[in-house]
Amino acid sequence: MHPQIVQDKPGKCPLCGMTLEPMANAGHADAHGKKVNHTGMIADFKKRFYVVLILTIPIMLLSEMIQHWLNIHISFPGSKYVLLALSSVVFFYGGWPFLKGLVNEARAKNPGMMFLIGFAISVAYIYSVAIVFGLEGMDFFWELATLILIMLLGHWIEMKSVAGASRELELLVQLMPDDAHLLDGEKVTDVKTSTLKENDSILIKPGEKVAADGIIADGETYLNESMLTGESKPVQKIKGDKVIAGSINGNGAIKITVSHGAKDSYLSQVIKLVQDAQNSKSNTQLLADKAAKWLTIIALLAGISTFLYWYLTGQSLAFAMERMVTVIVICCPHALGLAVPLVVAKSTALSAKHGLLIKNRTAFENARKITTIVFDKTGTLTVGKFEVSKIVSLQKELTENEILRLASALEQKSEHPIATGILQKVKDLSITIPATENFNAITGKGVEATVEGKKILVVSPGYLKDNNIAIPDGFTANDTETVVFVIINNELAGYIALSDEIRPESAEAIQTLKQNNIKSILLTGDNNKVAASVSKTLGMESFFAEVLPHQKLEKIKELQSKGEFVAMTGDGVNDAPALAQADIGIAVGSGSDIAAETAGIVLVNSNPTDIVNLVLFGKATYRKMIQNLIWATGYNVVALPLAAGVLYKQGILLSPAAGAVLMTISTVVVAINASMLKVKKNKVVR
Repeated sequence: MHPQIVQDKPGKCPLCGMTLEPMANAGHADAHGKKVNHTGMIADFKKRFYVVLILTIPIMLLSEMIQHWLNIHISFPGSKYVLLALSSVVFFYGGWPFLKGLVNEARAKNPGMMFLIGFAISVAYIYSVAIVFGLEGMDFFWELATLILIMLLGHWIEMKSVAGASRELELLVQLMPDDAHLLDGEKVTDVKTSTLKENDSILIKPGEKVAADGIIADGETYLNESMLTGESKPVQKIKGDKVIAGSINGNGAIKITVSHGAKDSYLSQVIKLVQDAQNSKSNTQLLADKAAKWLTIIALLAGISTFLYWYLTGQSLAFAMERMVTVIVICCPHALGLAVPLVVAKSTALSAKHGLLIKNRTAFENARKITTIVFDKTGTLTVGKFEVSKIVSLQKELTENEILRLASALEQKSEHPIATGILQKVKDLSITIPATENFNAITGKGVEATVEGKKILVVSPGYLKDNNIAIPDGFTANDTETVVFVIINNELAGYIALSDEIRPESAEAIQTLKQNNIKSILLTGDNNKVAASVSKTLGMESFFAEVLPHQKLEKIKELQSKGEFVAMTGDGVNDAPALAQADIGIAVGSGSDIAAETAGIVLVNSNPTDIVNLVLFGKATYRKMIQNLIWATGYNVVALPLAAGVLYKQGILLSPAAGAVLMTISTVVVAINASMLKVKKNKVVR
């Protein structure tokens, strides 16, 4: 009864106790471990509905109440027993899912929707059987049949709606192709994707999906990664570039060396992350669960109280029983129980499609509370690709290329964007990089090592300041350049200036945040001049420059002490403490594993607009949850008194069947509302 539930192995649904069935796309799922859900149950409910529909027609024709309304008379010897037999089939066959759910929820000591429906139809059936065998009164057989019929139809429709709300996850599963072209020399063999392992060589033909994560060994092409990262434009890939399983190849054939087996692929990790997030419970969902549990108790108490009131005030046993059944049915907390899980299923899968990976549900929902976002500069607000713009030697005997050569020896051990820029320049100039000894990182300041018997340091301006080393005369660098100094045997030998371009999307992202009353602050280890220039250009509120790793955490605490609800973006090991301290930690790009583990949310791309989209989507998601909760609770507030017969004297009385219709409609409304959730990029939230 809960299609949002997905498990790695066969078993029972933890919510309703029904047997889970293999997903329709099991062939795709095999690569990630076979998944099971309620997909097959939609067909089962459909079949049960049609059988009950056929049986309901003669049941209604044989019922005294219907004959009275239609002014007809159908009676023959044993007709009441025929009516009993037909109704028994409807009760046990059509009502089986609800009866099974009643038993499972009772065993779990967690009564809910299935318990209430099972209890209601059991009361109606047992009472009607007693009438057949001598108890005075009028049977409920036609009401029982129509109630079960409507409940089956309602759950059939509801499950289709709910399945639609969760289809994005299934689309992710479908991205993984079933087969791959395994290369053995020039020989090509088609194998199952699930059998691929590290270092296998595979061929990706034009128009095919990439079968595994890997590195291009030969060829070049454009890949469509939109379903994986949210990047709408095809991305050019050449020899040596990484590729992601599930992306769609353009018009070039490429050979790939597999880096991860299917179960360890990026796509598999994303799917697992989505499933974990969907199965985790935030504060909002815990509140909804508690409310649903209390509503179940209220429904039972209200049903019994309604029965006692009408029976003790002189109404017939049949009337009192009918009121009790209607109250119990109409107050089933199904809509309330699904109000949050449906939005969760939709939002987590949608997020993954757009490159927003939610690890912590509460962190995502709290995005609506953000008052300040602290941005890392390099690779987030800027392109992150440093290019050497200037090399200056301060010693006559040293050429610019020699300064670059010695610096590159140290930088080859670093993955920092500055190091990447220096190494690229060395590659362009075809300079041979020497070996290093005694390598050591100077936290937040640079690196040191021994190269060809010389003690070499490549450090930031902050290191010079801390060690009272004077900046040389004639030193120049523009506001957007980042400078590293090269020290040889304790003497300042030269410096290298690198420039990093501001992303064109950054200004738009900062402006959208400002329109939504969210402050943006730059936090960087770069110098004041560069930080001030970037901050001013983008229109940010303020900046913190020359910040060491341990100081990042202190800056976050400082902002929080002022009452700010802080989101922190970061991509490196040195960002991990600050990400953990922030109210919401956001790991961006292909940052370190430590940063990703520490953060509550991971962004696949290092694009500032994705951060804005995350905030706005978090607000939209929470809004949908509240809408569903308001609808689900408001419906019960109105429906319960009507079901109990408060307006009976005014001629307004709901039948059990009408109660079932209203309950079903409320659930479908919740499902449809959840399915309408969309990721709207760079919009102002009002």
